[in-house]
Amino acid sequence: MGTTSRTDDLLGPVQLVNLDTDSDTDLNTGPGPMPAGGRPSIRVGVCTGPVDPARCEPLDVTLGRTGVDARVEWTTGSASDPGPPRPIVAVADPWAEAEALRRCAADNPGAAAVLAAVLRATETLSVEHALEVESLAYSTLLGGPEFNRWLRARPPGTPPADVAEAVSLSRVDRAGADELRITLNRPERRNAYGRQMRDELVAALRLPDHDPTIARILLDGAGPAFCAGGDLAEFGTAPDPVTAHLIRTRAGAALPLHRLAGRIEVRLHGWCVGAGVELPAFAGRVVAAPDARFRLPELAMGLIPGAGGTVSLPRRIGRWRTFYLALTGRTVDAATALSWGLVDEVVAG
Repeated sequence: MGTTSRTDDLLGPVQLVNLDTDSDTDLNTGPGPMPAGGRPSIRVGVCTGPVDPARCEPLDVTLGRTGVDARVEWTTGSASDPGPPRPIVAVADPWAEAEALRRCAADNPGAAAVLAAVLRATETLSVEHALEVESLAYSTLLGGPEFNRWLRARPPGTPPADVAEAVSLSRVDRAGADELRITLNRPERRNAYGRQMRDELVAALRLPDHDPTIARILLDGAGPAFCAGGDLAEFGTAPDPVTAHLIRTRAGAALPLHRLAGRIEVRLHGWCVGAGVELPAFAGRVVAAPDARFRLPELAMGLIPGAGGTVSLPRRIGRWRTFYLALTGRTVDAATALSWGLVDEVVAG
């Protein structure tokens, strides 16, 4: 039996589903044949008026029209619902945006298909098991052609030298209970999340296990940005995908943050990119400054979020909006993040 060497040959086109009709209509307008199993890799719903969100549940994301009031017009809305249900992303022109999503997927079809599959598969898993799935998928993509193409296109870089204190710690007694303040402290690199910062952050998150007087943890970032994402100079430097997987799951910050969520508040400002939004989303409380901006850029590199974002974000905003953010790489402002539930409060100053 022969094998297929091209990713495109294994994947069907993005399938658009017209939800304005009485019955769902698949609009397969993408190039190429359907895969042998007859199943599209990605299904995007499109609607311009009210729709029952139950029809959107099986899809990877649904694009609705901005200005349609979920509290009145979406058929399952309620008076307390501040916007379209979580399966739906409101945009100015749903059909034009659907074409944009298809182009994003076509640029890195393997990573896009893996992203959709991971979000579907981990939706009902425990956080620990979901992180394992995310990391295995990420490690697979590290060995794939799309990431290697991105890596070859970059000029060679040198990982930054270690500094004295990539993460700074301080303690404050508040009403008889100690607060541990953890600050990402490489402002000259916009707190890019590299090996040293990861290791020091994980070490700081272990302190409450040994000190029961720490009642509260505050995580913030020094300088103009909370965290500009993974340090690109370190991308592709792991010795092999297996080691990279073990580091992410055994030495990463996602699981400690999840386990301490009830005691952690994160304060975000400026750019919160990649790990800079994936990790805070595990916290029990997330407060953003009005200038905070959020973005998941990994798919353009041929990857998926790998710091826990396919686990933390869906548990706040749903897998559909997570898929939209990761596929498109769109920037979300603080007001949108608040309306989606990505942050719990926006506070100036």
